[in-house]
Amino acid sequence: MAAVRLKNLSLTLEIPDRALAVVTGPVGCGKTMLLRLIAGLEKTPEGEIFLGEKRVSDLPPGERDVAMVFSQDALYPRLSIRENIAFGLKRRKFSQTETNRRVEDAAAVVGIAELLERRPAELSAVQRQRASIARAIARQPKVVLLDEPWANFDAATSALMRADLRKLHERLEATMIYATRDASEAMALGERIVVLREGRVEQEGSLAEVYEKPANLFVAGFLGAPPMNLIHGTLKLEREALLFREANEGTIEVRLPLAGRAAAAELVGKPVVLGIRPENVEIVSAGKGQEPPDSFAALIDFMEMTGGSVTLHLQTGAHTVIARLSGGREEPAGRRARFRFEAEKVHLFDLDSTRRMTERSPYYI
Repeated sequence: MAAVRLKNLSLTLEIPDRALAVVTGPVGCGKTMLLRLIAGLEKTPEGEIFLGEKRVSDLPPGERDVAMVFSQDALYPRLSIRENIAFGLKRRKFSQTETNRRVEDAAAVVGIAELLERRPAELSAVQRQRASIARAIARQPKVVLLDEPWANFDAATSALMRADLRKLHERLEATMIYATRDASEAMALGERIVVLREGRVEQEGSLAEVYEKPANLFVAGFLGAPPMNLIHGTLKLEREALLFREANEGTIEVRLPLAGRAAAAELVGKPVVLGIRPENVEIVSAGKGQEPPDSFAALIDFMEMTGGSVTLHLQTGAHTVIARLSGGREEPAGRRARFRFEAEKVHLFDLDSTRRMTERSPYYI
């Protein structure tokens, strides 16, 4: 197996050895092109690509020791599943004994051992895609690339296949790079996530890092279902705190301790964006004649039941804010209530640069 490094292309990126990395972003962000560059299916106009310590930028696909699985199974219809899986091994002059062993091992790993003598037309779409994966891993390549392999399946089937892929990765200990436009799928699968936009890396890191500390407004809005609430407003310095006020006469006011947010003080008096995940918005009760501190009034526009939680769509007068409440607590639409943000979960973004402000420096890097 091998780490994957891209240097001085339109992006610079390193995928650690034996990682399961997910490349995600909207349609047209460059996911497929990135995988095709690594595989050698597209020429590298500039920069370098390394697999481990080996520079492969100028090598043809057959010499890179990379296998790729596409959204369509691309099996040879006239060949049996056994012959399809063995095709690449025979081209590489493996002995018949070694070929048979690898074919049967790969088929067993993906759960199609009993289907080897059938032809593709006799298999379901899921079984054909499993056969495509078996063909890729039978070669035991250094890197396995998967370009939206479940894009044509329903949500339940995709979830099952993702679980199987995780088990496969643990068993093979292979370096795998999985491309998807679905942010929810990226979060469900990725140990390491790379977020792309227009051929550039917006952020990469562990799932926790990217979800909890988005580098900029694009990442904050792309990852998460529902995505992070992004609320426009201004900052005011009040004693030892920053006071955020929602723009356009909205109802939201949030007082944030200045400690730990010194860099954000540079944005006082400037337009900023406050970011908060829906699960970090709380509904609060007010005593008679009292308003809970740092709470704001909002109209419950409508409610969605989502398993063990309730998703509320709130109107503040200037923004729609989404709150996710655990425990299945029902809140009727049309009612006004008070809400509060978990202060330690609030993010502040510079509207001009779109970068997230942090304690250590003006921008998160």
